[in-house]
Amino acid sequence: MAFIITSPCKTEKAGECVEVCPVDCIEEGEDMFYIDPDICIDCGACEAVCPVEAIYMEDEVPDEENEYISLNRLFFENR
Repeated sequence: MAFIITSPCKTEKAGECVEVCPVDCIEEGEDMFYIDPDICIDCGACEAVCPVEAIYMEDEVPDEENEYISLNRLFFENR
């Protein structure tokens, strides 16, 4: 199970998560970042540094942010 980046990233898009990821699984999209679930090792480094607390484990994504689980999958399927 990978981490998911949610809506607060759209207004911040700071990028600290990219800098700390040990496996380079975070990619920049047009308006936010996305985590590749096939590469993510669930280390939590990205979650710890996110200044807007936009990153959650997939099974802990708040109900109002559930659409970001699908958006993350679509980002990597459509590449």
